[in-house]
Amino acid sequence: MTKRIFIAIGLLLLLVSSEHRFVLAQSNHPILNIAHRGASAYAPEHTMISYKKALDMGADYLEIDLQQTKDGVLVAIHDSKLERTTNGKGRVKDYTYDQLKNLDAGSWFNRKYPEQAKESFEKESILSLEEIFAYFGRDQHYYIETKSPQSYKGMEENLLKLVDKYNIPEEHLLIESFSAKSLKSIHEKKPELSLIKLSLCRPSLQEIKEIKTYADGIGPRATCLDKGYIEKVHSQGLFLHAFTVNDKKAMGKLIHWGVDGLFTNNPDVLKDVIENQNS
Repeated sequence: MTKRIFIAIGLLLLLVSSEHRFVLAQSNHPILNIAHRGASAYAPEHTMISYKKALDMGADYLEIDLQQTKDGVLVAIHDSKLERTTNGKGRVKDYTYDQLKNLDAGSWFNRKYPEQAKESFEKESILSLEEIFAYFGRDQHYYIETKSPQSYKGMEENLLKLVDKYNIPEEHLLIESFSAKSLKSIHEKKPELSLIKLSLCRPSLQEIKEIKTYADGIGPRATCLDKGYIEKVHSQGLFLHAFTVNDKKAMGKLIHWGVDGLFTNNPDVLKDVIENQNS
């Protein structure tokens, strides 16, 4: 009898440590509140003020899009080109990190959203991933995307080196990408890390089964989802984090349908929705 109990416990531990290791990354909330580029409805995306504000608003994870500079530094910026969110021109990969640090990464927000404008935003700059890790530390939770990894030699290796350098716990880190090749590369190097395969809509059942060989979940566009599809994903043992949801009613519907997390520009709104549903 005792032997059977030990075997059962061993199988349970194996299940948690392999197929469902991402359970360990869940915070106190049943639904992950993922700050999309920080609190990007209220401050310039991917800036220090945006990340700080997101945490103040109750975000569980800071979502960070990565590009890579000419000298191999990973930086937090969504677009491969500089024009939309800085006063620079051209591609990120054609500049060194020191050159990028001189750019203004906040004034564009004041022009686009005058009702949210603040003079202090004009002092915001592009951040390196190392700066972010150094400031927020190993106790923070990070949701990191490898953007256009085919354009950046060694992006995955550089990311994993920083994760090791700053001793970021695996349960505090999720890595996402639209690139299966990028995720597979990370999975081969560090199979203990939790990976999320992004998709513009709904991967088929066949695609889900293939994703399951290297990732722990999928990140589809929220407008493509329904309750039945979310249940199908869960039946395959994968998690589902939907992007990008800023409307309170849509948040409530998706939570009711069973999503495991939501990307949002408004982490304060999502926090309120989650708390109201739990009360």
